[in-house]
Amino acid sequence: MLLAGLPSRAQDDSITVRNGNEINPYQEKGFKKERLFTGGGVTASFYSGGTVLGVSPVLGYTFNRYFDGGIVLNYVYTGTRDVYEYNDKLRQHVYGPGVFARAFPIDFLFVQAQFEENFTSVRYTPATNNNVNPGKYNANAPSLLLGGGYSTGRANGSSTFFYVSIMADVLKNRNSPYVDVTYGPNGEERIRILPIVRAGINVGLFQNRYGRY
Repeated sequence: MLLAGLPSRAQDDSITVRNGNEINPYQEKGFKKERLFTGGGVTASFYSGGTVLGVSPVLGYTFNRYFDGGIVLNYVYTGTRDVYEYNDKLRQHVYGPGVFARAFPIDFLFVQAQFEENFTSVRYTPATNNNVNPGKYNANAPSLLLGGGYSTGRANGSSTFFYVSIMADVLKNRNSPYVDVTYGPNGEERIRILPIVRAGINVGLFQNRYGRY
């Protein structure tokens, strides 16, 4: 009797085989290493008398299909010649940490808020055989960058994509690397916000061969 009942019971137990390209509706709660991502962007600009090089690596976490967050490190080097006279040099280093949050109302569009604390070091070297003294300048400033951008497609369960964004520093600190400081005819200081255009890549960590967690 027991053996006779086994085939019928086996037919009642259904076995479901899930397509690896389909999204698993079951999501585990708590921290998942598969939600971690890295990436960032690079900057490279060369022009007559100047060079700009930069890098901004990130480490982030995908909380759900709508929100990402993480930390970022910034470094930008700017070298310029013939600033005030022929053959003088100006070297600037900007570096600092930051935290960011991104919201994706649509898979390919996002809004972003990023807080940074940037440190600036400037060194001026006058031309040879000049009576002008060399100079140094150090400063730091907080920045709150707000803006948005476009990604190549952030599918549910995937943290790997390319993106481009535009943001602005709404704090307008005079020592921020994202503002331009000028002076009016009466010596009044004017601070103008500069648009920040960035492009980069997010790379999901510990994800399976389908690029999903």
